[in-house]
Amino acid sequence: MAKLGVNVDHIATIRQARGITEPDPVTAAAIAELAGADGITVHLREDRRHIQDRDVEILRKTVKTRLNLEMALTDEMVAIALKTLPDSVTLVPEGRHELTTEGGLDVSLLQSTLKEKIALLKQAGIVVSLFIEPDIDQIKASHRVGADFIEIHTGTYCEAQSEVDQLQQLQRIEIGISAARKLGLRVNAGHGLDYRNVGPVVALGGIEEFNIGHSIVARAALVGMERAVREMLQLLKG
Repeated sequence: MAKLGVNVDHIATIRQARGITEPDPVTAAAIAELAGADGITVHLREDRRHIQDRDVEILRKTVKTRLNLEMALTDEMVAIALKTLPDSVTLVPEGRHELTTEGGLDVSLLQSTLKEKIALLKQAGIVVSLFIEPDIDQIKASHRVGADFIEIHTGTYCEAQSEVDQLQQLQRIEIGISAARKLGLRVNAGHGLDYRNVGPVVALGGIEEFNIGHSIVARAALVGMERAVREMLQLLKG
């Protein structure tokens, strides 16, 4: 069964909307773990729009499973990762104008910088994943720069407007999984996945972990975090 990483960014989004202390993403992470989550993901953005530095520091001390830090490829973020030592980092593209991450990292364009940063992170014992499109050239480049994992961007599949488009995107993902595994890369997936569309991606096989945030937090607002996590875990069982 694929693992579930729960992204608690949008618990922090609700908190930051009022500039107060509730709801606490640290508490949400603890409940998610108690419900069976295999890991906790947070994205420390450069503009600190939701998760704050203090959240990452406390989560590092309290997460009992695995802490995955999503971050931009900047000196500041690498320094924070080397200080905090999450179990893994996922390097993502980041634009301050975007509501959420809009696409995969261009590994081919950033190869020299990525090699340097990945080496630093791996020397510190941090597992490194690259958030990319299911594109063969990007997968090959991810292997060349020394990544341990790729995380396939599933947003295009999730946004497909027709069954034909959806099937085409699923095929792209399946080909990407196969190509990555042949190169020795491990595969995660995430972005846009919810309770209705995750099943066909699970059925492809070969994905070790699904990182899912917004849909779980949205459901948790209505039924509670524990139930929301347990329901997603049932879907990952296939």
